[in-house]
Amino acid sequence: MHPIANLQQAEAWNDWEGAHWAEHSERYDGMMGAFDPRLFAAAGITARDRVLDVGCGTGRTARLAARRAHDGNVVGIDLSAPMLERARRDAAAEGIDNIAFEQGDAQVHPFPDRGFDVLISRGGVMFFADHVAAFTHLGRALEPAGRLAFLCPHPAGPDSAYARATAPLSPFLRQASPASTGMGSLLDPARVRHVLAAAGFTDIEVAPFEAPMTFGADAGDATDFILSMGPTRHNLRDVAPATITRLRSEMRDTLTEFETADGVRIHGAVWIVTAKGASRRS
Repeated sequence: MHPIANLQQAEAWNDWEGAHWAEHSERYDGMMGAFDPRLFAAAGITARDRVLDVGCGTGRTARLAARRAHDGNVVGIDLSAPMLERARRDAAAEGIDNIAFEQGDAQVHPFPDRGFDVLISRGGVMFFADHVAAFTHLGRALEPAGRLAFLCPHPAGPDSAYARATAPLSPFLRQASPASTGMGSLLDPARVRHVLAAAGFTDIEVAPFEAPMTFGADAGDATDFILSMGPTRHNLRDVAPATITRLRSEMRDTLTEFETADGVRIHGAVWIVTAKGASRRS
């Protein structure tokens, strides 16, 4: 693998959290999938586009992009070997042949100059140590006036649906897990605009978008999934088993409110960010 700037993230995503995402990719894609149509509407991928998916994880968005760019090609890049192994396996199973996955750090990876028409990311751009450096580097890989579209979290208030759904866990979630470090780095639209403008992007727009996130088939299933997720597991690692048992029961009761015929659905919010590459670069 090429040199890495984000060493902490590389270690984290190649450890147990990356393995968990790879083993449970259907669950994570089910949780985030409701945002995909809006992300792809913003990206505007056409048949011949060359697309880079930054932080592609297990490859769901890269595969969706490859179906849209059926006469072009897609490259997915991620730090996580276990997630990329799953991405390659799933793409092969679906018979998608205009897609490639590379393990690397998108902040410094040697992309071809002007090698892509569209850059997308379903949250993978949050984890850079130096966002201006990362987006400046990515901008060089984009055709002049090429398109950038990504999503990042919209901050959830204390009265949000997710806060209510996970209220029993709130006193215990005191620190970021290794892989989730940096997840809140692009919560503020003003910061997003500043970073992208400093990196040379233009026509920057940041718009809120809400959608129901599916966490499980029923309250018990959703409870098991949420307790297994990286940030939760990290913060509960030293908690007594009796307390975990109590939390499991309380979570199941709380999540009953969100049960629907289509599973446990909790409204979440993201920022949809779009921009264009600079028409001229130094």
